[in-house]
Amino acid sequence: MGVDSNMCGAELKTLPEGVQRVAAVLEASGHPHAPVMLDDAARTAQQAADALGVAVGQIAKSIIFRRKSDDAAVLVVTSGDRRVDEKKVEALVCADGRRLGRADAEFVKSRTGFSIGGVSPLAHAVPSVTLIDQSLFRFGEIWAAAGHPHAVFPLSPQQLQSLTGAPVADLAVQDDDKLALQRAASQVRARALTLATQADAPSPCISICRMSESTGLCEGCFRTRDEIAVWSSASDANKRRLWATIEQRMEALVV
Repeated sequence: MGVDSNMCGAELKTLPEGVQRVAAVLEASGHPHAPVMLDDAARTAQQAADALGVAVGQIAKSIIFRRKSDDAAVLVVTSGDRRVDEKKVEALVCADGRRLGRADAEFVKSRTGFSIGGVSPLAHAVPSVTLIDQSLFRFGEIWAAAGHPHAVFPLSPQQLQSLTGAPVADLAVQDDDKLALQRAASQVRARALTLATQADAPSPCISICRMSESTGLCEGCFRTRDEIAVWSSASDANKRRLWATIEQRMEALVV
């Protein structure tokens, strides 16, 4: 989708008040791109990415926390395909050891001046404690909310840092699902090594009984529900054939 990010003064005056505030800060900072109004709301990173025709990771989403020690708003700007690790943020902004709390819609509106779904990383009503997640620096161009669910503006990660003056840190949750999959596969493979020395094929179960929605397999033994159900009544030969299938599945899933 092509967008025109250049607007004249008359056009800016017709924008919602929150967008006008963001536009004024961008203009005062010499930023080359004014806010863009989208036809449809972009309350989520995926909606924004779809509307702009970019990767969801290129959407700079603004997450607001509430610091319990002084009731300050803590803004974390992260990539649209990442989740914020609250513990990492606490380590940087909660020196007194007190924790962060979730920010409800009323708190977000009162501190930032924007409604959830349109929170810009700048032009807040009350200055927020701001951090930028390093995951955004994978991209040359990113898009941020501009004070309204229909408004966005383009910039680079470096421009985001310059405009906000915020430090950059590793603030995203690690790929815990992938790590869990690797750990499970490691344990199952260790059990597979005993196949040659045991008269009866051992169960691949490692006591992680949770079915994956994406693969339809148990995350602890890489079997389907039906395969788990018939395991106890299966012949040793069939169990060993299933073990071979499990090892193939692990090889394909764990890269």
